[in-house]
Amino acid sequence: MPSTVAALRFPYVRVLLPRTRLAYIHVRNLLTDAKRDRSARVSAYVAVWLPDEFVVFYLLEGEVVNATILDAAGPRAAGIATALERIPAEPEYGDICFHEADEQQLACMYASLSRPDEPWSAGMKVTDPAELFPYLNAMTFDGFMEIVAEDTVNYLVFNNGAVQRAFLSTTHHGTTVDRVAKLFAREGRSQGTQVRRWSGLDALPVQAPAALVQAYRDLAAGLVERLTGAGHASAAALGEQARQNLLAQFPVLGGLSFNGDRPADVIADARALTRATAAWIKDFLFVAGDQNAAPEALLKELTWPRRHVFQSAGLYQLLPWKVL
Repeated sequence: MPSTVAALRFPYVRVLLPRTRLAYIHVRNLLTDAKRDRSARVSAYVAVWLPDEFVVFYLLEGEVVNATILDAAGPRAAGIATALERIPAEPEYGDICFHEADEQQLACMYASLSRPDEPWSAGMKVTDPAELFPYLNAMTFDGFMEIVAEDTVNYLVFNNGAVQRAFLSTTHHGTTVDRVAKLFAREGRSQGTQVRRWSGLDALPVQAPAALVQAYRDLAAGLVERLTGAGHASAAALGEQARQNLLAQFPVLGGLSFNGDRPADVIADARALTRATAAWIKDFLFVAGDQNAAPEALLKELTWPRRHVFQSAGLYQLLPWKVL
């Protein structure tokens, strides 16, 4: 992604909010309205251009399901709550837009802003379509390609080396072939064109809801606190040890913290988060369980206020104790 990201335009199906000064828009209200307003329950992206970073929220049927951040550290996936924290409460600078987009385009955008691209063969002229497309066809390339031409970002999805779909920001008329050709021609200005590729294209990942993430964090902290209060002075250390033992298998456990440090972003779906939390609960309670309080009773007490949330997520089915 070029350094002139502030000038970039991404493809869209329909404009729900044209690019506008961020100072005029309440981002949280905008995202909430997208979930409540029937006409806004669409697949879309909300892009926010800040002075030093670029934040994108991805929506499916009006629900925010993922986010990415591009700043001096590079592009990467981000927790939705973390991405929201990047938006100043009273911004003086920045722009925002809300555009409906195809789900496959959202998957392309997310991948290009969260995964490193694949290198091209040495000496290959990727801005020459007469060399580029035969090369991709010969290698039966499956994946997608991003073409940044001047101020437009465009995506081509490939299947067995042939273009299957195209998402173009250009307003030129004509066939898809004509419009793609004009991206490379640009009246002789192709030197500034950037072409990147990624093998494979997964569906847009759906992060676990922030409320579920917080519920599991509160449950884990509650278990440690309860056992500490029962006389287990090493409960926090045992909780951390159990987390470290499982971290390689369940990286999402980086989202738990028992030493007061800020936990890592939870960038995983609800199922992966639930499986990881259940594994941690089992390991922790087997080692640090209170002999005076059965795990079933302890878990029932701590989960009862949010039992419907945990039940819907499938937590109880993954535990070796019958809690409810």
